[in-house]
Amino acid sequence: MKKYVAELVGTFWLVLGGCGSAVLAAAFPDVGIGLLGVSFAFGLTVLTMAYAIGHISGCHLNPAVSVGLWAGGRFPSSQLLPYMVSQVIGAMMAGGVLYLIASGKEGFSTAGGFASNGYGAYSPGGYSMVAALVTEVVMTMMFLVIILGATGKRAPQGMAPLAIGLGLTLIHLISIPVTNTSVNPARSTGVAVFAGGWALSQLWLFWVAPMVGAVMGAGIHKFISSKDD
Repeated sequence: MKKYVAELVGTFWLVLGGCGSAVLAAAFPDVGIGLLGVSFAFGLTVLTMAYAIGHISGCHLNPAVSVGLWAGGRFPSSQLLPYMVSQVIGAMMAGGVLYLIASGKEGFSTAGGFASNGYGAYSPGGYSMVAALVTEVVMTMMFLVIILGATGKRAPQGMAPLAIGLGLTLIHLISIPVTNTSVNPARSTGVAVFAGGWALSQLWLFWVAPMVGAVMGAGIHKFISSKDD
């Protein structure tokens, strides 16, 4: 149970920190942090939680990561569903807190997407569904390659959180214009339920693509690594 609560808290922080930076600070008048700031915010949430709860739950914070670790032989199937449920609950709790904060400003509306992920007319850069699908698959695939490699037995000890946090930062730097960057079904769900409408109707892609990418990433790592990794 402590592992599940740790995953809930960690995913809560990821969504509140990452999506919160996008909703509250990205375009703040004159001193907005922009896409670069949002990218680092997501990376910092993972970096800080990896040190805080990595020794408790492994700090997945992401159903796709849990699936990828399971596919890579690093995570038991018996804990897969409870982890995923905990992550989604934590993400939705963060979405609720963010909504309460953001709605305290006059004129607030979720019409802008509330940091939701989207494609087509709802892609930040107007990218197609196919472009979004490929982006989310490939980015999640590489994220799992980074995670599995950085946490391997022969990897530098204690450095995994840095590699993983910076890896997520880089992923956001690449793909925010395409999909607003998901690579995490819980993160997508946590804000989509409050944005409603198109965000919910497009949510399927941000579950399917990261899951496929995670399994692909696990397969690549198995192929390129040795049995000692």
